[in-house]
Amino acid sequence: MTARAELAVIGGSGLYALLDNATDADIDTPYGKPSDPITVATVGDRNVAFLPRHGRDHRFPPHRIPYRANMWALRALGVRQILAPCAVGGLRPELGPGSFVIPDQLIDRTTSRQATYYDAGAVHVNFADPYCPVGRATLKKSAAHNEISTTDGGVMVVIEGPRFSTRAESRWFTSIGGAVVNMTGYPESVLARELALCYSTIALVTDLDAGVEGDHGVTQEEVFRVFGENTAKMRGVLMDALATIPLDRDCPCAHALDGLKLPIELP
Repeated sequence: MTARAELAVIGGSGLYALLDNATDADIDTPYGKPSDPITVATVGDRNVAFLPRHGRDHRFPPHRIPYRANMWALRALGVRQILAPCAVGGLRPELGPGSFVIPDQLIDRTTSRQATYYDAGAVHVNFADPYCPVGRATLKKSAAHNEISTTDGGVMVVIEGPRFSTRAESRWFTSIGGAVVNMTGYPESVLARELALCYSTIALVTDLDAGVEGDHGVTQEEVFRVFGENTAKMRGVLMDALATIPLDRDCPCAHALDGLKLPIELP
């Protein structure tokens, strides 16, 4: 019998070894297989699922990640709350490499992703506030407990990728209120909302985006290096948050589907 989990971490580069003594859960969904088998382990007295967003061998680029399968598989395991760490570029000079941001808003600039489960019927889900307020507060407290300073709030602009932004795009993102830029934060967040899951993210700034300052563009080597240097810090925050986040959900996320007639049966 597949182990159940209450909480989940969807991790990016460098966090695949987050959970020790984990067992794999190989799950099929109506949307195909998730990025990889999901590992389940105990953190304190809680069962936690871990899903490597890009696959353990990093085979899925941002625009090819099976987002719908990933979120569906987590819910099928019993997950109702998701922490989704990610790497981002800074869109403001003060948000340089090594900064941690807990976004409260999102702008979608992706172009080709399947971003809904509801392809039939009139199902319009409230997405005004894309991140769970309880998850955000927990991440903030956990970072402080680990003596890590965070920027509380900020707009994450999600681009299609896999290329980085031009200088003009970067400056535009800043002009419309963006704080950080990322390639994977959408549609994860909206798919979570469509499944009435809590979803929150903590973003590690790995670089200043091309249009912010400096005479060179963003490089993959730079991103991977800075993320690697901060993996232990990110792991500490996540482990603390997993142990302390309230399991009784009293937030808008849990009621996102109240009063809606769904064309599909949720797991």
